[in-house]
Amino acid sequence: MGPSPRMQTKLRATLAACLACIAALLSAQSPAARPPAAGSQTGGPVRFNYTYHQGDRFRVLSTVSEEVLANHVSAGKSEILNRIAYSISESTQDGTAGRLSGNFVTSERRPGGSGYVVIGEYDSDFWRDRFGKYTIDGKYFMPVVRDVPVFPDRQLAPGDSWNAPGQERHDLRQALGIPEPYVIPFECRYRYEGEVTREGRPARLITANYSFFHEAPEPSAWTGAWPTEVSGFSDEKIWWDPALGQAIAYEERFRIVFDLSDGTNMEWRGTASSSVVESSQMDRAEMKRQVEEAMSGLADVTVKVVAEGISISLENIRFSADSAILAATELGKIDRIAELLKTYPERDIIVEGHTALAGTAEGRKKLSEDRARSVAERLVQLGARDATRIQIQGRGAELPIADNSTDAGMARNRRVEIIIREN
Repeated sequence: MGPSPRMQTKLRATLAACLACIAALLSAQSPAARPPAAGSQTGGPVRFNYTYHQGDRFRVLSTVSEEVLANHVSAGKSEILNRIAYSISESTQDGTAGRLSGNFVTSERRPGGSGYVVIGEYDSDFWRDRFGKYTIDGKYFMPVVRDVPVFPDRQLAPGDSWNAPGQERHDLRQALGIPEPYVIPFECRYRYEGEVTREGRPARLITANYSFFHEAPEPSAWTGAWPTEVSGFSDEKIWWDPALGQAIAYEERFRIVFDLSDGTNMEWRGTASSSVVESSQMDRAEMKRQVEEAMSGLADVTVKVVAEGISISLENIRFSADSAILAATELGKIDRIAELLKTYPERDIIVEGHTALAGTAEGRKKLSEDRARSVAERLVQLGARDATRIQIQGRGAELPIADNSTDAGMARNRRVEIIIREN
């Protein structure tokens, strides 16, 4: 039996998330902050190199529109949001190699819904050189697409082309029970198209295309079925900023097909795009003070500094019994938080739902996710954020803040946390 519908979505979404890394080649500082990078001159041949600066932080948002087919019959369409946050934790003195520490979050929006629900999260850590080649431990599932793009050690004029090997590495643990990253090698074809203008700024357009037909060996372990043949293609456009020495946008058209040992055929096809989103460093102490001041007088609301940024916790939040319908008494709190969030428009947010320890783990997970979505949808309706700027996650009872053996403790654990992210 092939992958479940949820895993069908997640499989391709993780690939698109990592293709989005093409748009995050360097740092997120402004052109005025640094001298022009190699390849910034206008006219004539240019050289493309990655450069790295320790301490730089950036994030990438990509959106994916895809259709999933099972045995050549449509199994539905999906909207995917991928969020990648990176920091350059180390770099060589000359900036020609950098260590990138990243977090990848893949979210899915239900048909007609206003928020994206987290369906996968990964960490990764790797080095990359000035040409784009990776040095990464085989244990990491992310990035899925590696060594794309890779630049030659020479100048390039418009119309010049080159080839370089790359690979995809997929996480098929839940879908097929394959424990290790699933490797698909390919040869990528590149072409420097020349100077263009992208959203009013000068850029250099690069196209990247690869196709593959991979007859796969048996994996070390699997559940039910394993891929015997994998085929597909990716057609990409990359807009490179000549002043920053980094990509500013990316677009892709893709198709990937898995033929499984049980005779099942699974296909993903669609389009993706991404962009780098800049964010300034957060003064957490000052922001906490500002948020506490804005929330003063609201019952059962606490503010604290967390790893991601600043959390506003609505404890003992009221919903209709065993539902995700917000009680009328809670609407004022959400409205007030929405007004606060509008004062920090550059920050993305996380909405997490939490429950007390009651019922089944599966039921708690679903209820907490539904309640987080309900709060997120109201924030979208109030104009606090666009849906693509909100990450929704149901935590169930896995992160209690009080004793579940008492009524008072259970009330505190029934909460929704709205986290203002730093990056």
